[in-house]
Amino acid sequence: MRRVAGSCRVVFNAALALQKERYERGEKKLGYAGLCKKLTAWRNGAPLPSGRTAPWLAEAPVHPLQQTLKDLERAYSNFFAKRANFPRFKKKGRSDSFRYPDPKQIKLDQANSRLFLPKLGWLRYRNSREVLGTVKNVTVSHSNGKWFVSIQTEREVEQPIPQGSAVGIDLGIARFATLSDGTFYAPLNSFKRHETRLRKAQQAFSRKVKFSNNWKKAKARVQRIHARIGNARRDYLHKATTTISQNHAVVVIEDLQIANLSASAKGTVAHPGTNVQAKAGLNKSILDQGWFEFRRQLDYKLAWQGGWLIAVPPQNTSRTCPCCGQVSADNRQTQARFECIDCGFEEHADMVGAINVLRAGHARFACEVSDADVE
Repeated sequence: MRRVAGSCRVVFNAALALQKERYERGEKKLGYAGLCKKLTAWRNGAPLPSGRTAPWLAEAPVHPLQQTLKDLERAYSNFFAKRANFPRFKKKGRSDSFRYPDPKQIKLDQANSRLFLPKLGWLRYRNSREVLGTVKNVTVSHSNGKWFVSIQTEREVEQPIPQGSAVGIDLGIARFATLSDGTFYAPLNSFKRHETRLRKAQQAFSRKVKFSNNWKKAKARVQRIHARIGNARRDYLHKATTTISQNHAVVVIEDLQIANLSASAKGTVAHPGTNVQAKAGLNKSILDQGWFEFRRQLDYKLAWQGGWLIAVPPQNTSRTCPCCGQVSADNRQTQARFECIDCGFEEHADMVGAINVLRAGHARFACEVSDADVE
């Protein structure tokens, strides 16, 4: 599998180098069909753009190599459509993967937890869930010393009927998510839990001789810690979003701009920032929560359940009194305490934010429905 992934990486880099050379000479870039002809020549011993030959490409299955060229074509399309940056050369050991697109060449034996792939034969795998529907393609990927297989299928499902009521969610750090019905989720702080261990592992890694055996072991240790941090965070977010999407038909959240919230406060040499260290700690805590991933999971899981996700502007949601409508920064006495200076209403600040988010979502949903009726 490492050799197949390496062959795909070589083909991607060779095709990208070829496209760059043609661009520098003022020639039109090759399409997918033209790149496939080049691939056939490379597999038969023709020199790559670097000048060396790679006859061992013939040992790898041809379909994953062709899919690599499709990935490059898609990367070019995304670049010209301004959806992504210009394609970059792939590096060994980073995001190694390959894809089998032909379902006729794939055999799945779920009863015995095994999978047949061309040039690899029958492979044992651990079932994480039952595979439903017709298999369309299979992607094999490498991460943190382990190999994973993703099986894409196609099946028909009935249009789901959303269950539950509407709820507003206020995201924070002291409380990860506070719902307008009174429930809240405590923060996991996955990175903070492993920060000391990760720092020691990185310090030990920096003292090793580069590319030595001890350097490779130290690097693997750092990767394992990062993998544990990411896995714990994703598991927590999946459990929270699954529960929310199954119990609520409409979910309203704040349209937070994570990049702006976590921007550095260093400033420039001419205009240095203030409270830089405190802001750096706040940024670390914000990114540790995974707010964007939380929203992404809620979006598609609510769609699966037939529900809706509504995003509203976050301005003054925690400063507006839900009782009298008074808007003032003085209403929020502390991080957690809300007390209206006009009517005296008291509540947890995150709870107030969730209630105001829900009300803003109701108003926006009503406007969208009325506009649809007019059309």
